[in-house]
Amino acid sequence: MYKQARKGIETPVKTLEYVFILGFTLSFLLFCCGLMVYSADYYTAIDIVDGGYSPFASKHLLSLITFFVLAVFGLLKLWLKGRAMPPLWFVLMLVLVLIGIPISAAVFVQISHSTESYDGWLFGFLPFAYILTAVAVICKCVVEELAGANDKVYRNKVLNYLNQKMAKTAHQPFYVLILLIPVFIIIVVLLILFGQEADSMSKVFTETTTWRFSTKTHPPFLDHQGHYLCTVAVCGDPKVVKPLRLGIRHGHEIIVNRQLLIANAFEELIQENLPAVHRVIRACYDKYGYPLSKKITSQKGSNLVYRLMKPLECFFLISLYLCSTKPEDKIAKQYAT
Repeated sequence: MYKQARKGIETPVKTLEYVFILGFTLSFLLFCCGLMVYSADYYTAIDIVDGGYSPFASKHLLSLITFFVLAVFGLLKLWLKGRAMPPLWFVLMLVLVLIGIPISAAVFVQISHSTESYDGWLFGFLPFAYILTAVAVICKCVVEELAGANDKVYRNKVLNYLNQKMAKTAHQPFYVLILLIPVFIIIVVLLILFGQEADSMSKVFTETTTWRFSTKTHPPFLDHQGHYLCTVAVCGDPKVVKPLRLGIRHGHEIIVNRQLLIANAFEELIQENLPAVHRVIRACYDKYGYPLSKKITSQKGSNLVYRLMKPLECFFLISLYLCSTKPEDKIAKQYAT
């Protein structure tokens, strides 16, 4: 469909379009990653290292997703078809795209501040990419439509009359504005039939905690009990996991082994040299590591995890010896009492 629609387009334009597609795709993946890391609703008690509170209320998330999907659909239609579409269809797509712009702006403002210093940048690229792409496509399509609509003739008298009316520069923005409200209302009514509320588009931002538009408070954070490598060092067979000494983690005394020390030293290395990458890795590690630690309840399970982690332990150790001038000192100081 894309190749057929873009047949005859100059190579520089296609290259620019590929850049937009790549940027939009990457921003979408980052947004999904953010939803995975920050997924808790305001009323849920969480361990802070497991992730964080979502900037969007899950109860009303369907409304936000619906409007965004429709907006992206309109964007694709305008991009691929442009003025080749019938005028009514063109204006409807334009309305959907325009509705997506203030919604994207609201998302951007929502994630611009967090009282818990969450990494809102994971969510920021998608609304920015949408607004940038929407403005570019709208400008292109409107210019093309106004240039060619006067030459179109339809057999249907009503359609032909509407086309001539909408082809006029002074009239087209007026028709778009007229359709904005009824289209928005129709979508909201349909969403109500699927269990959403009339004001879900505002509540999806306000019924949250720790973010810009949040109006709710959250329960006290749960005490962190450690991650799965700590559990392995404690619960595993001493002959297998080889505990070394006692250490201090978050003010609590723990048993550490060399695998745990190496993993923590590697994390410190990443944090010092690639802080942005460290935040993403740490969020994913904490999100899945701590729940895993609660499932390790036996000595055999701890021994199995220890052995499965051996290849990663070797990778961490090699990285430390390649990038640190005193790797053993860095390993030894981890969890120092």
